[in-house]
Amino acid sequence: MAEPVFAPCVVIPVYNHEHAIGTVVGAIREQGMPMVLVDDGSSQACADVLQRLSTAPDVTLVRHERNRGKGAAVATGLRTARERGYTHAVQIDADGQHTVSDVRRFVEEARQHPDAVVCGRPIFDASIPRSRYYGRYLTHSLVWLETLSFELVDTMCGFRVYPLARTLALLDGRRVGARMDFDTDVLVRLHWRGVRTRWLATAVRYPLDGVSHYRMFRDNVRMTSLHTRLLLGMLGRLPLLLWRKVSSGANA
Repeated sequence: MAEPVFAPCVVIPVYNHEHAIGTVVGAIREQGMPMVLVDDGSSQACADVLQRLSTAPDVTLVRHERNRGKGAAVATGLRTARERGYTHAVQIDADGQHTVSDVRRFVEEARQHPDAVVCGRPIFDASIPRSRYYGRYLTHSLVWLETLSFELVDTMCGFRVYPLARTLALLDGRRVGARMDFDTDVLVRLHWRGVRTRWLATAVRYPLDGVSHYRMFRDNVRMTSLHTRLLLGMLGRLPLLLWRKVSSGANA
């Protein structure tokens, strides 16, 4: 039987990043990667920039009539990528915080491990707010408890490559966080389903255009709700997770 074709693209959720998205798209185009841009209900200024970018043959533009959140935009992008015949999708942010030149390195790792999620292990510079830096470690600790594993090194970095078949099987089967909670939620739930992860170090800075859509109170409340659900979900999966942990230890 012939090996399945490996066909990757890049998915970028966009919400009012008209000053940075052109630079990001240009850098991705230099690497020869096709793109799906998802306009998540942006302002007219950003919508106009995206419309101009979408005239290129390697760019597909999908629009949400209203802002539905980063997670919903990523999910739309992943489904669009699958409809167009792609097997894997690189998720990357529109604000320029990720090292776009690493896209090809992530894609090659996915080519070697097509059933895994290839995830960025962020290396931050001084631009990251201290509150965000230390808050990440609380999330890391909760994720390790929710999975009974240290495999998920950093679930908050939105630079990763998804195997579309396995990821969409999850998204089509249950509700996953639609906003800033998406990145952690989807990775924990894929881990519960036995999807492995690969980790690549990558530099991250905050952000190229000075626009952040993270809202301290609202999104912290959302993340607290997410971890409450995940902890309850972990309890229901406790026998399986313990068996997996014991089995991996025995095979080490």
